[in-house]
Amino acid sequence: MKQKVLVLFGGQSTEHEISCISAATIIRCINRDRYDVLLIGITREGRWLLVDDVAQIEDGSWRASRKTAVLSPDAVTHGIIVIENDSARTAHIDICFPVLHGLYGEDGTVQGLLELACIPYVGCGVLASAVSMDKLYTKIIADSCGVCQARYVAVHDIDCEEYEDVADRVEAALAYPVFVKPANAGSSYGVSCAKDRAELLNSIAAAAKVDKEILFEETIRGRELECAVFSDGQPEASGIGEILSAGAFYDYDSKYNNAQSRTVIDPVLPEGKAEEIRKAAVKVFTAVGAKGFSRVDFFLENGTNRVVFNEINTIPGFTAISMYPMLWEARSVSKEELIDKLLKSASLRRKASDEKTVAEGC
Repeated sequence: MKQKVLVLFGGQSTEHEISCISAATIIRCINRDRYDVLLIGITREGRWLLVDDVAQIEDGSWRASRKTAVLSPDAVTHGIIVIENDSARTAHIDICFPVLHGLYGEDGTVQGLLELACIPYVGCGVLASAVSMDKLYTKIIADSCGVCQARYVAVHDIDCEEYEDVADRVEAALAYPVFVKPANAGSSYGVSCAKDRAELLNSIAAAAKVDKEILFEETIRGRELECAVFSDGQPEASGIGEILSAGAFYDYDSKYNNAQSRTVIDPVLPEGKAEEIRKAAVKVFTAVGAKGFSRVDFFLENGTNRVVFNEINTIPGFTAISMYPMLWEARSVSKEELIDKLLKSASLRRKASDEKTVAEGC
C-alpha cells in the first residue's frame, strides 16, 4: 500500500518564493509508485490551503484555492483537516516533508506541531531546527565544540537599543568591514556589509526590519564553500561545493537574481582541506542534534587557509541552483533517490522512536 506524503510549502517568512520553487522540485521527484502526495501551501498571510497539483505552485494560482487545510495536532487524527463549502473531512498522513525555509517552518514551530500529531517528518527535530535557525545560538554551540568561526558581537533586542550605542560596541570589538546579519533569517535576507560607521548604522536599521536579534561579524576574506550532510542514523558528508558570487558577497540578490553567480562542485582545494571541511560539517551537524539533512557553510580564509564555519541550514534549498542536491548528484545520488532516502529516513526515525517508547513502558 502506498504511503501518503504531505508536502508543506510557502510560509510567512521572507523566503516564501524560494520555498515554492524548492517544493515544486521535490514534488516532481517523489516516487509515485510508493507515495501518494498531498500538498498544502501556506500564504504569506498565514492561510493554509489545499493545493491540487504542482502546476498550481509553479504558476502561483494555488493562492486562489478555496479549500482550507490544516495540520491537526490531534495524535489520533494523525493527519490534516480539510474544510470546503462549510464541511470538514480528515485525511490520514504517513509522512510530512516540510519544505519551509526560514521563520515559521525551519525554526522548530512546524516540527513541534508534527510531534504533537505523531506524524513522521523529514529533517531536523524541534531543538535542532530552533537553534540552527538562530545564528547566535548556532555560534554558541559551535564555540562549545571547538569549531573555528568568525569573531562576533550580538544584540538581543535591537528595539531596546540605541543604534549609536550599538555601533560603538561593534567598533570597539571588530574592525571594518563588518557583516550585519539578522539572527533569524535565511537565504542571506537582510544581510549587508558595512565599511564605515554610516553604512553600519544603515545596516543596523535594515537588519532591524527583519529581526530584533542582530549578529555582527568580522569579515573573513576567502573562498565560500559548502558541504551537504545526510543522515539516516550515521551522518555522511558529501563533497565540497564552491560559491563564486557575482556580488561583493553571496547575498539574496546574488543567489537568486544574478545569473553571473556560479557554483563549482569539487573545486581544487589545498591538500587535506576538503576532508577537514567534511569532518567539520559532520561535527556541527552532530553538535546541534541535526537529523535527516542539512547544508553546512564555511569559508577558506585567504592567506591562512583556515577553515572557518559560517552557518548551517536545516532545510536547504532544492531549486535549480541549490547546492545540496547538486553535491549529492556529483556522488551519483539523483534528486529522486535523495528524496526517497529522506522520506525513508523520516519513517524509520519515527518507528525507532515508537519502539523506544514501548520498550520504556511509556
